[in-house]
Order: sequence, then C-alpha cells, then structure tokens
Amino acid sequence: MSLDKAVERGNESSAPMSTAVAAVTNGNGNGTGAAPSNASYRLRLNPNQDHKAENYDDLGLEFTPLLFSSLERYLPPNLLNVSRDTKYKYMRDILRRYSTEGERTRDQKHREYRQKIISNYQPLYRELYTLNPSSFFVQSFWKAFGANDKNRDESIRSIMSEPAPGVYTFDMLQPRFCDMLLSEVENFEKWVHETKFRIMRPNTMNKYGAVLDDFGMESMLEKLMEEFIRHISKIFFLDVGGYSLDSHHGFVVEYGMDRDVELGFHVDDSEVTLNVCLGKHFTGGELFFRGVRCEKHVNTETHPEEIYDHAHLPGRAIIHRGRHRHGARATTSGHRMNLLLWCRSSVFRELRKHQKEYLNWCGECKREKQARLQQSVTAKKMELLVSQGDGGAFNLR
Repeated sequence: MSLDKAVERGNESSAPMSTAVAAVTNGNGNGTGAAPSNASYRLRLNPNQDHKAENYDDLGLEFTPLLFSSLERYLPPNLLNVSRDTKYKYMRDILRRYSTEGERTRDQKHREYRQKIISNYQPLYRELYTLNPSSFFVQSFWKAFGANDKNRDESIRSIMSEPAPGVYTFDMLQPRFCDMLLSEVENFEKWVHETKFRIMRPNTMNKYGAVLDDFGMESMLEKLMEEFIRHISKIFFLDVGGYSLDSHHGFVVEYGMDRDVELGFHVDDSEVTLNVCLGKHFTGGELFFRGVRCEKHVNTETHPEEIYDHAHLPGRAIIHRGRHRHGARATTSGHRMNLLLWCRSSVFRELRKHQKEYLNWCGECKREKQARLQQSVTAKKMELLVSQGDGGAFNLR
C-alpha cells in the first residue's frame, strides 16, 4: 500500500490486530455483573506495569488471550484483585462494545489459522519458545537490565550507541541463540514446503520470511517487549508512546539471491521497531535511514543530518521509531535473515487521532514550527523598527 507516491507502508502485517483502543482512552467502558457501571470502574489511561496479569490461554476466547493479559493492566485498582472470571467478563464486554462483528470474525479465523499450525508443527528447539534472558542475550545487555531501579536507566543508556538522531544500536543476542532461531525458521519452512501449508508472510512488501507469532512464539516475544523493549522505549521514545507499548508483531525476513533482494523506502506499522541481524554470511543489505515523518510529511525531502546507513552484524540490534523512514539495500551475495519486532501502543494511536497540527516527533513538523517562529520574530522586529522610525519622525516634527 502506498502512502502516496514515494514512501510505502510496506509495513502492514498480514496478522489482524485487535485492541481496545477507544475503551482504554476514553475510560467509559463498563462491565456487567460483577463490575458496576460507575466512575470508579473507568479504565486507566496508562497501564500498570507492575501488575502481573493473569494467563487466559486456557479459555475458549473470541479474542486473542494476550489481548486480555494486556488490557488487564489498564483495569482500575479495585478490579485488579477480583477473580479471573470477573475480569474476563468485564474486559470481554468492553472489547465487544468497541469491535465490529467483522473484526471479531477475522480475529477468530486468524486464531484458527494459528492453532492449526501450532497443533501440527513440531518445534526443533522448544527452549526458544520461553524467554530465557541468560541464554538469549549477551552479558552486557542482560546486566544492564539487572541494575537496581535507581541506576537501571543509566545502565541501559551506557550500552547504547546513537549513530544518528533517534537511531540506537547495541549488542543483544548470543551467537548460539541466533543459530538456533535460524535453524528453527528453516525447520518451519521445511515443514511448510512438505505439507504444502499456505502461510501468511510478515507484511505486504516481503515475499519471504515467517511470522514467529503464528507458530508459537507470541508469548515469548510479548515478554521480550514487556520486560525489555518497553523499558528501552520509555527512555528513548516517550514521544511516540514508548511507555505504553501493549502489542507486537514479531517475524523474520530473509534476503538473498533466491529470496527478497532489497526493501524499498518505507515506514513501519509500529511505534517502535526492533531489528536484529541473525546472520548468516552475506554482503550488502545495509539499512538506510532518512528522517522521522508524520503522514502529512512522509514524502518531504531528506536533510543531510538525517542521512544514516547501518551495516548489519549478527547479534547486533538497532531500534528506532516506526515512522523513521528507511529501507534496505540489495543483499549482493549470501543469505541474510533478520528478526523484527514491531511494537505498538493502542493509547498513542488513539491520541494521535486527535492531534491535528504539530507533532513533536516529526522532523518536518519541527522545521515548520521553527520557520513560523522565525517569521514571527522577524515580523515583530520589523514592526518595532517601523514603530521606532515613526516615533523618531514625530519627535523631529
């Protein structure tokens, strides 16, 4: 899908995303039965990150279980400690009020699609499906998050490099984890080929790759977002809802002579994007960045200070705003595979609907505001000069 003529939103995931966006932000979703309809039961604007949500996987739900776990953190304090069944009914009623029958049908079909895969595909490495920080991450990354609360933000900042404004790089994944995930994806693709199972690709621009959420890794990636990426985003990406990331789309993409070769200039369907190279041996494939833009300015010119090219190294991550325009140059030899996690905030998306003018995270909005301010200052100076000149003429008379 084209945003207009130049930059594409080749970022639209094939997986549907159900959210309680309106319910979360206007706070008037009221449950029935055990949850009385009064102001004390309004949903929170921001999630309670310290609350440990229930697991809803064992219930036959019309919405994805992770949506309930995510929405639970928005419940008012007087509902957090009631029974799981009461919370479930309260949240279900909210979701029904703010989702159409078509959305619910689509979500149901996608859950059935996932369940069919998970029921038939035999994982190669089951340990990949449960987040184990000490086995997944390099020591520097893991230790940064192990610092006490007072020093954690500074500890995380210390492992980050910012080679361009709003683009951060850091060492993240152990070589063994990268190799295992590569093998797992190859095993999944082999199963797809042998069974002739038709799978959904990660997005509208990539013809190769796999959605990790679809074959059992959704819970693991959700924990990765909640326990690590959201904390990074709270430090560096507050302006795009980094503090309230509550859903994700996790996938791998593949590049090479017999795969996708390059990726056109685009923005992601995310508030924050994590991109980690897994390997293997390859040349080319650099990411190129060209500034953060809102929908209105997505095709405006690039300024010199916004130009940055990033060379991939296995295990090294790059994290940026989803609206940071970028693309991937051609992989000229070998085979490259990357893990991507698009992190989204339902609160930020709802708030954006009500922002009509200046967006403080858009590079061009900032320039236009600065230009208007400069014009205003110049006009005021001219007005004062003219006023002083008139006053001088009056005195002479």
